[in-house]
Amino acid sequence: MRGIISDKLTGLMEQANLAAKEAKESGVQLTPSLVRANLEKLSVFIGEGPELAFVQESAFVTSTHIIPVRVYSLDPEEALPVVLHYHGGGHMCGSIELYDTISRKIAKTGNCVVIAVEYRLAPEFPYPAGVEDSQYALAHYQEVLSGVKFTQELIIVGDSAGGAICTTLASNNIDNTAVNIDKQILIYPSVDYTMSCASTDENGVGFLLEKEKMIWYFNHYLQQKEQSKEASPLFMPMAASMPKTLIFTAGCDPLRDESIAYGQALRQAGVKVDQHSFDGMIHAYMLLDSLVKSECEETYRMIGEFIHS
Repeated sequence: MRGIISDKLTGLMEQANLAAKEAKESGVQLTPSLVRANLEKLSVFIGEGPELAFVQESAFVTSTHIIPVRVYSLDPEEALPVVLHYHGGGHMCGSIELYDTISRKIAKTGNCVVIAVEYRLAPEFPYPAGVEDSQYALAHYQEVLSGVKFTQELIIVGDSAGGAICTTLASNNIDNTAVNIDKQILIYPSVDYTMSCASTDENGVGFLLEKEKMIWYFNHYLQQKEQSKEASPLFMPMAASMPKTLIFTAGCDPLRDESIAYGQALRQAGVKVDQHSFDGMIHAYMLLDSLVKSECEETYRMIGEFIHS
């Protein structure tokens, strides 16, 4: 069933759809730089994040490259749970800078330490480079926490492509005794690169994220079509030992049904799952805070409660 959009977003969608129509008629071709610039434009809607006692730039130094991170803490003298934050952006866009407000709000409402990870992006670094960076951060996260106190509780959070990273890590580390993920928080996660769920078509036009652009993203990220299913967390191994999971879906999102299917698959594997739907919202609504403030506040509230549940 096609979603029914909230009145709060109709004005934005009219503008976005008109701009997309004009660009297509003018023969404008998508490029990584253009798509990245367009995502950055959403920063006007995110607003400012709260002031925090501790915000520090840091990095993981691997044998081949550096993975920048930004560490946030509400109180560096209090031992708090740690949240690894993987931003969205179709595996091609987004940054810890664009997501700074979101990281700050998670740190405050969750009363936790947040490590925002600047994993490598396609097409310069296609799959699995971003996953490898994210795994490195997962395995070595304590190395960047010298300035703050923290507990041993570890949570991963991500939206869209960041959700894909979280779910991939949760599956890849089922048998890894050196890594213990206690919880995962998924905001409209991308978990099916085969695009086999009904909402991909039902919500695939007119709601900002469109099926045509998803195909473009995935072609740049995966580059080999045969990787589509093997890279999809929806089809990866699951087990009861996987982390307790909180999932948010948006009713007008092409990814809606795959997020729901992922939650159902986790439950069948024996994992405890909490799932919440914002029926009138679109994909990436967390970047539109000034337009959908109450929905964003409710999302942060539930994230905070889940972290400390």
